[in-house]
Amino acid sequence: MKQKNDYRSTSQQGMTTFLIIWFGQAVSMLGTGLTRFALLIWAYRQTGQATTLALLGFFSFAVFVIVSPLAGVWADRWDRRRVMLLADAGAGAITLGFLLLFLSGELHIWHLYLGEALTGFCEAFQRPAYNASMSVLVSREQLGRANGLRSLSYETTNILSPVLGGLLLVPLGLAGIMVIDLITFGAAVITLLIVWIPRPVRSAEGQAADAAQGWRALTFGMRYIAQRPGLLGLTLIFAQIHLLAALTYFGILAPMVLARGGNDELALSGVQAAMGVGGVVGGLIMTIWGGPRKRIHGVLAFCAASFLFGDLLFAVGRNATAWIAAGFTAAVFIPFIGSSNTAIWQAKVPQDVQGRVLGAAFALQQMTRPVGYLLAGPLADRIFEPALMPGGALSGSLGWLVGTGAGAGMGLMFLGTATLGFVSCMSGYLWPALRNVESDLPDADVVEVAVIGGDERVIGGDLLPELAAD
Repeated sequence: MKQKNDYRSTSQQGMTTFLIIWFGQAVSMLGTGLTRFALLIWAYRQTGQATTLALLGFFSFAVFVIVSPLAGVWADRWDRRRVMLLADAGAGAITLGFLLLFLSGELHIWHLYLGEALTGFCEAFQRPAYNASMSVLVSREQLGRANGLRSLSYETTNILSPVLGGLLLVPLGLAGIMVIDLITFGAAVITLLIVWIPRPVRSAEGQAADAAQGWRALTFGMRYIAQRPGLLGLTLIFAQIHLLAALTYFGILAPMVLARGGNDELALSGVQAAMGVGGVVGGLIMTIWGGPRKRIHGVLAFCAASFLFGDLLFAVGRNATAWIAAGFTAAVFIPFIGSSNTAIWQAKVPQDVQGRVLGAAFALQQMTRPVGYLLAGPLADRIFEPALMPGGALSGSLGWLVGTGAGAGMGLMFLGTATLGFVSCMSGYLWPALRNVESDLPDADVVEVAVIGGDERVIGGDLLPELAAD
């Protein structure tokens, strides 16, 4: 009985450790969100073009995709807490560089492109280390709720960043907001310094991965995914999702709202805040509920609903009220999508290779996102916007649906992603390997940390009988 109490207390300690890390990362994300919102407004004022904002996302995710497979390898080989510390410190240094350039009057658009590229580099290391640490600290039964908390912090940032950014940009200026960002980085670093993240037990897959050298070590995660059709299906469906999301939500949402709303920053803040509110509501439900029993439904069905209802309303909406409703409707489903997807990977992949596999998965799933960013601006500025101007090529046939004038062409792009996104997600049910990924693919060995007779041990899978013997 004593052993069971020790085991339970250690599991609770792991959740406490996760909550400490989660809090520091949530505070840091809020500061980062403030800076990104302020820089987005600054960049749009400099050029007035959707392409400028789309390129900011392109440089960040292009580097993220390129670096992620290598970063995943090191997230498994190094201490994951140290990886997260270095990544957070690097992100803070980038903000400090922006601040110094702005104060000297030398901040230019190309500096933002370079900074976003470096940010993508840091995030490529931080994300697999963070996700792999969660599965060591949190029991498998609690993974859905823990991922819900992560979504909750992300979506809370979406609420507070545009609202606070819009309110603080005038009195504090861009420099003041970046100072706040630097302070919040300190919270992330401090919380990581006061915790300890155990290393997972070695698995057969981990031993094979460690033995691989050179190109085989770098591509281990990709080969692991390719050999498992269900995980490959998840990867491909998310590659489609990220392409469509980059074409509209990430690439042109801000310029569409600014163009159709007369450059009203408060309208943009309201739309982004509504998306944050929707995400928080979804995150709260996910945290309390834990998600659907079959997590693949959380990915496919909820994603289809987000595209259908959110993108469609963005397409036909003509004012801030409609866009706010669209933002809330689209975002309320997102925590279920991301949390369900991550929980599947954390349950099916051995913990000591999750850095490699998740790094490869992030790269493959998001490799289409830079393409979407590159296409979004030119499609909007050169094709769809001119076509939906009064007298344009599509103004007569589609103007009744999405309107005409500034921003209408970008509205038509949302109509396209609403249709394609819904069809892409629902088509996932036609692929048996994807539909049945949770039943066809066995769970990875359970890995936990337990205190037995006062000694801390890592136990898991075939080591579990050792706990009973002691």
